[in-house]
Amino acid sequence: MDGERKPIVAIDGPVGAGKSTVARAVAQRLRFRYVDTGAMYRSVAWAALQRGIRLSDEGAVTALAQSLQIDFVTDPEGQRVLVDGVDVTDLIRTPQVSDGASVVSVYPGVREAMVAVQRRLGADGGVVMEGRDIGTVVFPDAEIKVFLDASLDERARRRFEELRARGAGADLESVRRAEEERDRRDRTRSHSPLRAASDAVVIDSTGIPADEVAARIVQLVQRRLRA
Repeated sequence: MDGERKPIVAIDGPVGAGKSTVARAVAQRLRFRYVDTGAMYRSVAWAALQRGIRLSDEGAVTALAQSLQIDFVTDPEGQRVLVDGVDVTDLIRTPQVSDGASVVSVYPGVREAMVAVQRRLGADGGVVMEGRDIGTVVFPDAEIKVFLDASLDERARRRFEELRARGAGADLESVRRAEEERDRRDRTRSHSPLRAASDAVVIDSTGIPADEVAARIVQLVQRRLRA
């Protein structure tokens, strides 16, 4: 891969499909940069909540998104997310912020602002970027496109276990309902709805360990590089 532009690996899919875990593993194995675009929308929601901006106020939220400086910094402990210089890595992982991200991400102006940042981060290639519309909107010409899916029950279980590990109170059925509602919002929004790109490789991760899914994607990249 030295001496030539490295490819862009786009990984899309619904919440709870395992995108973050898999994308991080793929990036680590390939020594590519990892970008979690969902963290950007979480950051917008967090910033709005911190400033007392109503998430239903599309104009105010969009203006905020356009003004924020969102950066990703890699350190020995992993990737940190900074908003205007403040480390929000842990602050954006609460259920309240997750729900807020689902609300603000439907606003066209917010998505346009975030897509501009995402394109800048991936412009030079050598990046694994995960989200909802990477292969369809952000980088429709990405060399590798994967749509990672899983059953609703599986995704709800994963999210429930994640919340429980963080000490957040939740029950499985309420988590399942929340996942179902986020699916509805993501798939039916007018701007950049969640869907698999026509040339994406679709992987159902239900019951499959994350490292096995990551290995399959690494193989896809390696085959592409040898072609």
